[in-house]
Amino acid sequence: MYSLLPNPVMDDDAGVPAHFGNPFAEEDALKRGKSFTDLSLIEVVTVSGADRKNWLHNLSTCPFNNVADGESREMLILDPHGHIEHAAAVTDDGTKIWMFTDQGKSQPLIDFLESMKFMMRVEITRVPAIVLGFMAPLGELDEGAVARAMTTWEDPWPRTVDGGADYGISDDEHPARNSHRTLLAFDSDDSSCVVADLLKNGYGTAGLIAWEAARIADWRPRPSLDAADMPLPHELDWIRTAVHLDKGCYRGQETVAKLVNLGRPPRRFTYLYLEGPEGDLPTPGSDVFRGERKVGVLTSVARDCEDGPVGLALIKRSVSIEEQLTVGGFVANQEPIVAPEGKSSVSPSERPGADLRKGAR
Repeated sequence: MYSLLPNPVMDDDAGVPAHFGNPFAEEDALKRGKSFTDLSLIEVVTVSGADRKNWLHNLSTCPFNNVADGESREMLILDPHGHIEHAAAVTDDGTKIWMFTDQGKSQPLIDFLESMKFMMRVEITRVPAIVLGFMAPLGELDEGAVARAMTTWEDPWPRTVDGGADYGISDDEHPARNSHRTLLAFDSDDSSCVVADLLKNGYGTAGLIAWEAARIADWRPRPSLDAADMPLPHELDWIRTAVHLDKGCYRGQETVAKLVNLGRPPRRFTYLYLEGPEGDLPTPGSDVFRGERKVGVLTSVARDCEDGPVGLALIKRSVSIEEQLTVGGFVANQEPIVAPEGKSSVSPSERPGADLRKGAR
């Protein structure tokens, strides 16, 4: 497939093209729906069998029993304390559930699911696939490519799904409100033909650098980076698309409900505008400081075609949004993603039991 692409510069860690010479132009074309990105670092898993929906409904934050065939959703599997252990983009085609997982995440997910099978009639399979990413709705993509795909997934982000809630920015004010992302998974043997047809039909190519820059500018969490140290979904504003607050029966549910009702998750996701020296940007995992004190960690970083050097970071909720931070030799100004108040759009205005405490006085 890569022999068809125009002079790719490869990302050795991801095994896909990093860029084709001009990441800014590639990002711009992606956002206009004119290019595609090879996202074959994404790993694909299927779950088939008669019990698949009910089983995953009880294991995860996704209401599988109420998800229509072909509907695109997200799934988180939490630990007993509500922290994110696994994340996947999911859709059911009527016979099996397809899961798109981040690089290196499929085997840990498969191992966990296998450990939870017991007597359930389910079969878990890793599927070799080439995944292409587009920043356009499914209905606007090349019909031939869509028809040849094994499965498709349309990212709901940032549009709050049924049962979800935002943590500070409403859908109509969100910077990604006009963005779209669609993933198409192809059989490896079919990928060269698909790519050749896309190029012939006028699509350009965009590297992973451009895809990541657009993702970061849209405040979109990525499991292997932004959830690397198992944060709470509230801290990433991931309740809006990945958690159904009205369904029960999943591990970590009590913590999710408690934080929504009582508020104040310990950390908050923030967008950073970076100013600093020419050359390399700080790397994900770099400490974020307020003065001499560490207050968080940089989770993602890129050079965006509009905002320049930017990043996503998880910092202490108590840090004022007015405070200037530093990371890796760069000065960082914040734009909050999760509000410092720590309340979601469905959190009660007063902490439960406040009337009882008032009466006790």
